[in-house]
Amino acid sequence: MQKESRLSKKREAIPPVALALCLTFALIGLSVVATLAFRPLYYFDIDALRISETSGYSKEEIRANYDALIDYNLSFRDGELSFPTLPMSREGKIHFEEVKALFDAFKGIAIFCGILSIFGAIRMCKRRKVSFLKYTAIFSVSLPVLLGIMVSICWEKVFVTFHKIFFRNDYWIFDERYDPVILILPDAFFMHCALMIFALLGLFALVCFWTYRRLTKKESRKADKTENV
Repeated sequence: MQKESRLSKKREAIPPVALALCLTFALIGLSVVATLAFRPLYYFDIDALRISETSGYSKEEIRANYDALIDYNLSFRDGELSFPTLPMSREGKIHFEEVKALFDAFKGIAIFCGILSIFGAIRMCKRRKVSFLKYTAIFSVSLPVLLGIMVSICWEKVFVTFHKIFFRNDYWIFDERYDPVILILPDAFFMHCALMIFALLGLFALVCFWTYRRLTKKESRKADKTENV
C-alpha cells in the first residue's frame, strides 16, 4: 500500500513539473523579447559606455541605426534590414538574418508556451494544485544564478561560446571597415542585456513563489475553517 501511495504521488507530481517547465520556457522567451524591446537600456548605454566618442558617430545617428536594427528584429515579417546611414556587408546581412531567426524563435516560444501555460494553470488552479508555481520559481531562478556566475567569472568566454553554439559560421566577427555597426554595439551592452534578462527571470521567479505561498496559505485557512466546523 505504501509503495502504491508513493507511486501515485509521483504520478501526480509529473503534470505540475511539466507545466512548470512550459511556463519557465515562456518566461525565458518573454524576458528575451522584453529586453530586446526595451530601448531605454541602449539609450542609457550610449552615454554610459561613451559609444558616441568611441565610434565617431553622433548620438542621433547611433539611435537611428539602432532603432532600425530593433525594428527589424521585433517584426514578425521577413523583410530586409537596412541601416539609415551605415553600410553593411553580405556576411553582416546574413548574420543579422540569423539573429532575427533566433529572436523569432524566442517570440514563438513565448507565445506558444505562454498559451499552453495559461490553459494549464487555469486547469491546475481549478483542481487546487498550485505546486507548479513553486517549481517554476525554482527553475526560473536557477538559470539566472548559474549563468550569472558564469558571466561574472568570464563574460568574454560566455559571449564567444554563445555565438559558437547558435551560429554555424564566423560572420558574427565583424570587420568595422565593412560593418561599422559593430562600433555602436560594444560587448558591454550585450552583457547589460544578459543581466536584464537574468533580472527579469529572477523577478518572475519571485512573483511565482509569492503567488504560490499566497494560494497555499489561502487553501490552508479554508481547510482549518472546514475542520473547525
